[in-house]
Amino acid sequence: MGSYLGEAPNPALRGLSKKDIFTGDGSTTTFDLAIAIPNVTENDIEVFVENIRQEPGTGKAYTLGFDGSSSFKRITFSAAPASGAAIYVISGTETTRLLAIADNTVSTAKIQDGAITAAKIADGAIVAAELATNAVTTAKILNANVTTAKIADNNITTAKILNANVTNAKLANSSITINGSAVALGGSVNVAETKPTVADVSQTIIPATATAINITGTNFVAIPKVEFINASTGVYTSPNTTSQTNTSTLAVNVTLASGNYFVRVENPDGNAARSTNNIITASAAPTFSTSAGSLGTFAGNFSGTLATISASSDSTIAFAETTSVLAGAGVTLNTSTGALTTSDFGGSSTTPTTYTFTLRITDAESQTATREFSMTSSFGATGGATFNP
Repeated sequence: MGSYLGEAPNPALRGLSKKDIFTGDGSTTTFDLAIAIPNVTENDIEVFVENIRQEPGTGKAYTLGFDGSSSFKRITFSAAPASGAAIYVISGTETTRLLAIADNTVSTAKIQDGAITAAKIADGAIVAAELATNAVTTAKILNANVTTAKIADNNITTAKILNANVTNAKLANSSITINGSAVALGGSVNVAETKPTVADVSQTIIPATATAINITGTNFVAIPKVEFINASTGVYTSPNTTSQTNTSTLAVNVTLASGNYFVRVENPDGNAARSTNNIITASAAPTFSTSAGSLGTFAGNFSGTLATISASSDSTIAFAETTSVLAGAGVTLNTSTGALTTSDFGGSSTTPTTYTFTLRITDAESQTATREFSMTSSFGATGGATFNP
């Protein structure tokens, strides 16, 4: 309560009068008011029957008391009003009092829109926990109220920035740095990378044997990383040693299993290149199994297989004569099997003759080996031919 000159106003108030209406039926003596009226007596209400006020009190026209639910609102007549008699009751409602409002008793629904203004809110009274999600919109925030101190780290993401809001004036030095060079926004710069290249120079080495080779190309820097990639399995093999001869040559010592290999070179800055083709072949050279020298003496005019030259490799072998002797002796070489056959050994010759010739074997990797052999014809002898393996 505030201070007053004179007597303070009485906090007790009395409600407005209320009228209840009933109709007699000649037998009913009790009538219940719509609202209980505690703290009163029969003398505080007015009861009328056919517009005639009735006298209250025991032994009089009526009394006031409790109904069946203990509410103080039942009028009991000493005699039942006649059937159709108009009954009405004038009563005051419950006395009220000005009371202090308890904490948490005023809900949001009790507050009219616009009733709470900024002037009614103490500074610091509204904290983040009391704001509904999305309740604070851009329109509710003054431009001057958003300062750097009000923004938490990492709270402004790219999605929160309009394209038009990022101008040169908003960036330090109005530029960005690319490869160590400042580039103004809206400007351009040529970003060049120096990549190495690997020349497609084919080489064949012996498998499972440490072998020194040169890798040629361009733009080799310092000592690059060299790798050999098996064309069939994709397995990478590193060399035993690598050294740079110059920017176009690398000296490499490597041990590789049988197979064909691509070569990959990577400079220290990460720029790399791979050979277009599988340029390294690890393959054993072909070898002869048949000893060099005489293959034997055969009867002139003999027809059939004279001898079969044996050879081996890790790939397919082809046989060829490097001399021009076999044709004159009437002998044909099978280039796939190494068989030497004839239909008339010695041809038109009728005298014993020794034919000396050289054969070359070549495998699928173009590796070769050569060996010299000889065959002799005989005439007048019987008993067939001899063969020296």
